[in-house]
Amino acid sequence: MLFYDTKPVYTIYNMQINTRIPSEVIEILERLREADFLAYIVGGCVRDILTGREPKDWDITTNAKPEQIQELFPESIYENNFGTVGVKTDSEDETLKIIEVTTFRTESGYDDFRRPSAVEFVEKVEDDLARRDFTVNAMAMNIGTHNSQHTTHNTELSVAGCRLNLIDPYGGQKDLERKIIHAVGDANERFGEDALRMLRAVRFVCQLGEGWVIEKQTEEAIQKNANLLMHVSHERIRDELVKIIMTSHGAWGIELLRRYNLLQYVIPELLEGVDVGQNKHHIYTVWEHNVRALAYTVEKNYALEIRLGALLHDVGKPRTKAGDGPNSTFYQHEYVGARMTREILSRLRFPKQIVAKVTHLVKYHLFYYNVGEVSEAGVRRFISRVGIETVDDILKIREADRIGSGVPKAFPYKLRHLLFMIDKVRRDPVSPKMLALDGAQLMETLQIKPSPRVGWILGILLEEVLDDVSKNVYDILIARAKELHKKTDTELQKLFMQSKERKEEYEEGVEKEMKRKHKV
Repeated sequence: MLFYDTKPVYTIYNMQINTRIPSEVIEILERLREADFLAYIVGGCVRDILTGREPKDWDITTNAKPEQIQELFPESIYENNFGTVGVKTDSEDETLKIIEVTTFRTESGYDDFRRPSAVEFVEKVEDDLARRDFTVNAMAMNIGTHNSQHTTHNTELSVAGCRLNLIDPYGGQKDLERKIIHAVGDANERFGEDALRMLRAVRFVCQLGEGWVIEKQTEEAIQKNANLLMHVSHERIRDELVKIIMTSHGAWGIELLRRYNLLQYVIPELLEGVDVGQNKHHIYTVWEHNVRALAYTVEKNYALEIRLGALLHDVGKPRTKAGDGPNSTFYQHEYVGARMTREILSRLRFPKQIVAKVTHLVKYHLFYYNVGEVSEAGVRRFISRVGIETVDDILKIREADRIGSGVPKAFPYKLRHLLFMIDKVRRDPVSPKMLALDGAQLMETLQIKPSPRVGWILGILLEEVLDDVSKNVYDILIARAKELHKKTDTELQKLFMQSKERKEEYEEGVEKEMKRKHKV
C-alpha cells in the first residue's frame, strides 16, 4: 500500500516522519521503477520530511538517462545540459505541475565558481550524492516496493507493506539530529565549486531554526573562501539574501553574514555602522540598531519591503555623523540613506518597484509628530508627501526604529494620536487627483493646451487646499486658477516653486527645533 492520502508515521533514529507524499511524486517514481530504473526522492524534500516540515518542492533522481526519462514522460521539458528533465503533471498545485527528475551525475570544472563545466552521468546514487553541498541535503529516499538499492548506508523500514529506504552515505541524518550544517567532504572544495553555497549555509541555519549551527571546519572554510562571492552574479546573491531575510531568524542571518566575512560582498555599506556609537537616545551602535530593527519586522512577519526598509533605514548615519558621544548628530541621514538604499538595491538587481518603495520608506522614516504641535494641515502635508498608500508602512518602519533603539513601546501615545489624525483627514484632498478641479476642466476653462502651466496651477492650488480644505470647491478653485493664469510663465513657475519649497511642519518649524534640542 502506497500512501497517497493518509499520513503514516515512520521512525528513523528517533525521528518522526509524518508527511504525505504527493500522488504525482509517487506516480513518477513508480513509472521509473516499472521500467527497471532506480528512482529516489532526493535533497531538500528528504531533509524536510525527516525534520517534520512540509517540502516546498520535490526532486527525483534516477539512473535513467534524460532521453529515457523523456520516453517515459512524453509531456516533459529538457532544456539544459545537466540531466534535469521537467516532468509535467496534471496537478492543480503550482509546486507540483512540473517535477524535476535528474539523472545520477558527477560534476567537474566549475570555472565560474558557480556551475560545472563538465557533467558525467553515473549509475550509483552515492556518486550523485557526493556532488551535493551539505550532508543534510545529500540523502535520497526510496519510497515504494520496486528496485531498492541496498548499500551499507541504508536505513530501511517496512510499514504497512510500504518500504522506506534512506540512502545516507555522509551522515546527514545524524547531522539533522545534532542540528549541524556540515559540508559534504572537503568544505573548501565544495565552496570552490559553487561559492553561493556559503550563503546557502547561512540560509539553512536560519530556515531550519533554533539551535542550528554551522560545523567548525565548514565555518572556517566559509571565512577563508568568502571572497569567492565576487564571482557570483548579483541576482543569485539577491535571491539568497531575500530567503535569509524572510526566514524567522532573518536578523541572525545578517549577523552571521557579518561574522563570516560574507556581508562585504552582499551589502558592504551596512558594515560602516559596526562600532559606530550613537547619541543619548540610542543604547546600541548603528549596526546593532539596524539589525534589531530588522528583528522586530521579522517577529511581526512584515513583508519583504518593510524588512529591507528596517535593515537599511539608518544606513546613512555613519556618513553623516558629527561629533561623538551623547550629543553626536546625524543630520540629513535619512536622505543620504535613501540614496544609498537606491544604489544598494539597484546593484543587487531588485525589481524597480521594490527599489522605489524601500527607498521611499528610508527617505521618510524620520518624521516628527507631537500632540498639539502639528495641525491637521501638517498631517495632510505629511500624507501628501509620503503617499496615503505608504503611510501604514512608514509607521511600521517607525515601530522598528523605536524598538531597535531599545525603547519598550513600539507604538506610544503620540503615534496612536497620529493615526487618529490620519484617519480624520484621510479623505481630505492630499494630491492633485483629489482636487475638485482636474486638468481637463482647467484647460477647457482657460482655453489652454497641455503645458507646464497646467501642472504649475494645479500644484499651487493643491498647496492652498492643504492649508484649508474648505477651498476645495470647484467655483473657488476655478476663480483662483483664472487669477493665476494672468501671471507670466516666469511668475507662475516661481510661485509654484515657492509653494513646493515650502517646508512641511514635519521638517521645519517645530521639528527643526526639536531636532536641535534632542540632537537627532
